[in-house]
Amino acid sequence: MIETDILIIGAGPTGLFTVFEAGLLQLKCHIIDALPQPGGQLAELYPKKPIFDIPGYPEVLAGDLVNNLMEQIKQFQPGFTLAETAETIEKLEDGSFIVTTNKGTKHKAKAIAIAGGLGTFEPRKPVLKDIEFYENEDRGVDYFVKDPEKYRNKNIVIAGGGDSALDWSIFLANVAASVTLIHRRNEFRGALDSVEKVQELKSAGKIKLITPAEVSSLNGTERIESITIDTNGEQMNVPADYFIALFGLTPKLGAIANWGLEIEKNAIKVNNALDYQTNIDGIYAIGDVNTYPGKLKLILCGFHEATLMCQSVYNRINPGKRYVLKYTTVSGVDGFDGTRKEAEKAVVKAID
Repeated sequence: MIETDILIIGAGPTGLFTVFEAGLLQLKCHIIDALPQPGGQLAELYPKKPIFDIPGYPEVLAGDLVNNLMEQIKQFQPGFTLAETAETIEKLEDGSFIVTTNKGTKHKAKAIAIAGGLGTFEPRKPVLKDIEFYENEDRGVDYFVKDPEKYRNKNIVIAGGGDSALDWSIFLANVAASVTLIHRRNEFRGALDSVEKVQELKSAGKIKLITPAEVSSLNGTERIESITIDTNGEQMNVPADYFIALFGLTPKLGAIANWGLEIEKNAIKVNNALDYQTNIDGIYAIGDVNTYPGKLKLILCGFHEATLMCQSVYNRINPGKRYVLKYTTVSGVDGFDGTRKEAEKAVVKAID
């Protein structure tokens, strides 16, 4: 059983920043996320695309923002349960909660912060015969790259035309026995440097690029042995140990929709006049997953919501205990790891 003060569901930017604001109040956090790494959409869908509306950053790459947030919260030692989704919730007599994931991992928390962005992400799957068979028991179909070592010295076919397909093709070119990248168009929608790197690797014979093309069938009795590809009206077979389909993710509210929360148009209704609490005492929703009059789905709004929510959780956990807000420029930041960040002390010196 994992125990924490605040259980955060969603490791996107709002969920990550919640760890910092909670840490200032000496509240411990643990995060559950369906993806295999923190960052949410920023890490999975567009890590190399710039964001222009983060205060203090005229321009910041999505992946860099995630890295900065992870560095910012490192002092507060958050726990992570990754590649799992929150399935069931039980409210105990003392007001705390037990949340169990789809893999049976149990978490006990004094408060819940749902920061799931647009919901849990499910991969967009190509319509191919028997694909469900190959998805299970490591028979050759993957939608995420969780452990690159799994593909060492294997024949890999990657399908997709975005950043994820490009980035993993580049990375696995130095891991796999062969990498074949296919896309239904000649043009890729990804970072320019990634496109150019794939071009270099293709020219060097380290990546086989087939465009325009689409996978038409997966072949093999016990697991994938080859993939049939349609290209320019002709079919070709490519030897393959793994087929990695990177067609993006579809957001869904998932099992959280069955927790008794008030839902409106696939978003969770909250009290924005006070603390972004849901209709269930002790459960909050912040970031893109919530809705209220005037709601804007912006990262900076999620940061604001997280800040107010943490103040409410502190008061809930510590009834009657007064907390005096102090600016970090004055109070400094004390991490759970024993580190301290603070401004340099002013020099006291007389002037002759």
